Amino acid sequence: METMLTALALVLDPSVLGVMLLAAVFGLFVGSIPGLTATMAAALLIPFTFFMEPVPAIAAIVTTVAMAIFAGDIPGALLRIPGTPASAAYCDEAYALTKKGQAETALGTSLVCAAIGGLMGSAVLALSAPRLAEFAIGFSSFEYFWLACLGLSCAVIVSSGSTLKGLVSLLIGLFVATIGIDVTAGHPRFTFGSVEMMGGISFIPAMIGMFAISEILRFASAPGTAPSAPQQAIGNVLRGILPIVFRYRLNVLRGGGIGALVGVLPGAGADIAAWIAYAVSKRFSKRREAFGTGHVEGLVDAGTANNAGLSGAWVPALVFGIPGDSITAIVIGVLYMKGMNPGPTVFMQQPELIHAVFIVFFLANLALIPLGFVAIRLCRQILRVPRRVLIPLILMFCTIGSFAINNSVFGVSVMLVMGLLAYVMEENGFPVAPTILGIVLGPMLEANFMSSMIKADGDLAGFFSRPIAATLGVLVIAFWAIPLARALYRQLSRNPTAP
Repeated sequence: METMLTALALVLDPSVLGVMLLAAVFGLFVGSIPGLTATMAAALLIPFTFFMEPVPAIAAIVTTVAMAIFAGDIPGALLRIPGTPASAAYCDEAYALTKKGQAETALGTSLVCAAIGGLMGSAVLALSAPRLAEFAIGFSSFEYFWLACLGLSCAVIVSSGSTLKGLVSLLIGLFVATIGIDVTAGHPRFTFGSVEMMGGISFIPAMIGMFAISEILRFASAPGTAPSAPQQAIGNVLRGILPIVFRYRLNVLRGGGIGALVGVLPGAGADIAAWIAYAVSKRFSKRREAFGTGHVEGLVDAGTANNAGLSGAWVPALVFGIPGDSITAIVIGVLYMKGMNPGPTVFMQQPELIHAVFIVFFLANLALIPLGFVAIRLCRQILRVPRRVLIPLILMFCTIGSFAINNSVFGVSVMLVMGLLAYVMEENGFPVAPTILGIVLGPMLEANFMSSMIKADGDLAGFFSRPIAATLGVLVIAFWAIPLARALYRQLSRNPTAP
């Protein structure tokens, strides 16, 4: 109790609270601009943390990232341009709600569920950090391969319309993920002699292109018929949200659980957590046909998992010094710089600082609702801007965001090419979401498959040699086999063979 009171006094210091407020404003601004990710926001803060004590330095990063992850939902709902990669999983769903005149519902649900998910993830971080990190550290390349396969299986669920077209879209994403240097042999693949392409196709410019540039091309090709958000007024986004959260309370718990567990796994993070939660929501929903047309249920699951995964990623970072995602990789550097060496000993040597981190997480997610409400009120003016004025501004921000990833014009080229590809795909009925998922999970799938094959000396039985890997493998195979068996059974039922 004494340690907790000391930690509380450290966090409630007026200077720390002031830093958190400034960081919150910064995070909301960065997250709402397409291309400027939460990771970039955390990286931009590093120079300022040099002059801070440990608690305000960590508080600034935690608050910035929590706000940025939510803020990415705002342009996703209003313009169909996810502000951060974690918002890409349910961007189409939120935008469909806006087109139906329910922007308040989309944004309010995202805001409240983000706060709830963040609090759930924070509770998991505070109460179960050592135990969950012990579970996550037991994962090898075999488990991560099956986890990637499970994530890719979500592509069939998240895609609307033809399953075959969803599969083709996924294969396109996996192909894009193979461009660059072979992870095992170090040999260039599909680079056509380009030095820039040896580094692979960066996910952020690709995502911006496939969501934003395709929309810009659609507007340019048919200005009068291009889909756009209705000119609606956005009032109190919190009105009517509590009944929605109560109706889908089991979805909130499920999304928070998925987010926390996936976030704990090193390298997974909030992006994959949101995709898996959205796919699980659609798979077990009683209204699967409504997904993709503006159904709030998917937002509840994915929005909750989003921020819960953010907190979960800190578990292996604090307990073992293993980054759970790119953000915690930055945080580990800050912790070392401040003399807080991540690992089991930090819980014994500096417990008040660890408890202060837990308290900061709770405060940041509680502050998300009032500050996020203000951010939505400011951004609602976007819907009043004429499309002919808004489209060039969107193109400018997208270009800046794509260039800023590596300070290279190549990122802008990737954005334009992927935007053209997405436009052609959508015009022919191919969904974009599976392609994005393939680009995200492709490197993880390939790297862990090759590592596992080397460990097992080419024996495929090695993928089932460990208890957790075998369990995940059976789940993935069942996930693939059961729908095929059902389809075959229906086919045989319609055309029974003659005796």
